[in-house]
Amino acid sequence: MDILDLFQKGGPAMWPLLALSILSFSVIFERLWFWLRILTQEKQIVDRVLDAAIDNWQEAAVIAKRATNQPIGRFLYAPLRLQKNDAETFRLALEATAEDELAGMRRGEKLLESVIALAPLLGLLGTVLGLIQSLRSIRIGDLGTESTAGVTTGIGESLISTATGLIVAIVSLVFYRLFQSFVVNQVKVFRKAGNDLELLYRQSPPDFSNTSIIVRESVRENFTPPRKRGINKFSGSPELPDEPDSLEPEQ
Repeated sequence: MDILDLFQKGGPAMWPLLALSILSFSVIFERLWFWLRILTQEKQIVDRVLDAAIDNWQEAAVIAKRATNQPIGRFLYAPLRLQKNDAETFRLALEATAEDELAGMRRGEKLLESVIALAPLLGLLGTVLGLIQSLRSIRIGDLGTESTAGVTTGIGESLISTATGLIVAIVSLVFYRLFQSFVVNQVKVFRKAGNDLELLYRQSPPDFSNTSIIVRESVRENFTPPRKRGINKFSGSPELPDEPDSLEPEQ
């Protein structure tokens, strides 16, 4: 049997199962690409930022800002962009950013949970509907004869939807648990990186009075000072612009 033949014999429950499978696989592929990019670059970003923070906090902030396309980069850059030299504020920035980033890493989990719960139920519903249709065609006088062979075939075909629902649910459950393990590992990575960065901060806090971090520099570049009025060198009062002749009162 080919796939189209199995799909047709599975009954009407195969259509919602097809929709659930498409949703589940789209989330799985998107999350796999997301985690592949994170896991291959995360350790390098953390090492570079921590190594730079030992000697120069401004350089560490520059490196972290360049990595803000990654969750770990945004996590490390959050306290480095602050202008207040306060250890408590530094720690609060790390904790708040970590919560936001970990919440973003769990994106798609609710959808996978729904697929895991609904797919087996829809498959069972398709089987029940197929059994009802097959049993309706049975006649008492046909019991024990060859005419009931088609009924047994219909019962077997009605189980296709149950098997399909179980397959969709099992695949979704496997990747759901895999993604959850990645999130748990990220909690450990964020905690260790944050503790190391905070320890360096407490040992040698940056001097924000002498060095300006990226945020301040960008504000200065985009800031245009207002025009100053001219000062009368004799009276010390601001000079007012000459009024046009048309505004002079008539004699």
